[in-house]
This record gives sequence, C-alpha cells and structure tokens, in this order.
Amino acid sequence: MFKQLLNIDTAFKHLRLFTLVVVLAAALISCFSIYKSFQMVHRMQERIYILASGKALEAFSAERKDNIPVEARDHIKMFHHYFMTLSPDEELIKTRVTKALYLADGSAKNAYDNLRESGYYTRLVSGNMSQEILMDSIHIQTDNYPFYFRYYGSQKIVRSTSIVTRRLVTQGYLREVMRSDNNPHGFLIEKWKTLENEDITVKIR
Repeated sequence: MFKQLLNIDTAFKHLRLFTLVVVLAAALISCFSIYKSFQMVHRMQERIYILASGKALEAFSAERKDNIPVEARDHIKMFHHYFMTLSPDEELIKTRVTKALYLADGSAKNAYDNLRESGYYTRLVSGNMSQEILMDSIHIQTDNYPFYFRYYGSQKIVRSTSIVTRRLVTQGYLREVMRSDNNPHGFLIEKWKTLENEDITVKIR
C-alpha cells in the first residue's frame, strides 16, 4: 500500500517536472518567435520603394547621424551653386539667390547686399556676363557642433572679351534646423565667409 502511494507520488513529481519543462520551452519559443517577428517587421519598414520611370526601385532608410556628411556636403554644394552660378538675367539672378538664402543665415544675405550695392549684378546683366561655380572638394568636421566646413572650388566668369577662372575658398558652420521644401537637408549655413577669390587664368576670346 505504502509502496503504491510512493510510486504515485514519484510519478506525479515527474509529471509536474515534465509539464514545467514543456511550459517553459513553449514560453521561450513564443518569446523568440515574437522577437524575430518584430525584428523582421523593423527590417521591412527600413525598406522603401521609389517609382521612377515606371520602375520600382528599392531604397533603405537610415538614421540621420549616418547621413550627416553626405547631406551636409550636398547642402553646401547647392548653396554655392545657387549663389554663384548666374546668367545675365535679373529675374533668374533673384530666383537663384533667393533659393541660396533659404540655405544660409544673415551672413549670406550681407554678402548678397554688398554685391548688389557695389553694382556687381547690374554689371553682370549689362555686360552679358555669366558665371559658373565648379566644386573641387568640401571638408567637414562633424566631431564638434555646429559643424565647421571649408569649400574649395573654381569660379568661371565668361565675358564678351575674356574667360576668367578664379580660385574660390569659403568657410562657415552648419546648424541643424527643421526640413522644409526650401531646405530639404535641414541645415543652415552660418558665419559664411570668403577666404580666397583670386584669378587663376584669363583667356582672351
């Protein structure tokens, strides 16, 4: 009688242990499955598809900090392009400079006002001159905020009698701001200053 009861008690303990192991294993498998599901959903959300010319192109989203050097360089490049690539057309000059001023603070506006007051844009239009900026390189220091940058490029000025090529070096700082249609990268150039703007070559036409 006692032996039978002992066997039943032992069997119950084994059954309880087995049930506990099964429940723990099921819980671990469920937690792992949920974790992998969230991980897969997160990876899928990082993928976006862009429709271009009737074709779906796959792209990947990334953190803002991962793209800072790339976006900063393009922001600086586009600012200089809008500010310094000009044709002898008053409306076009105004439009391009306005686009540039959305990307920078009052230091760029001061530079524009000085050029306008000195008659630079008037001479550009009356002399049928055009100018184009060609970027060589941009160096950005992202270790400290705001981000210091130095822009190296060349400026080509086409006159009716000559073509002048100038070396251009500018510097400034980048501050992060809200993105907008006029400022898609979400940066603002501050304390912009021209360090060098000297003639390299003059070619007679």
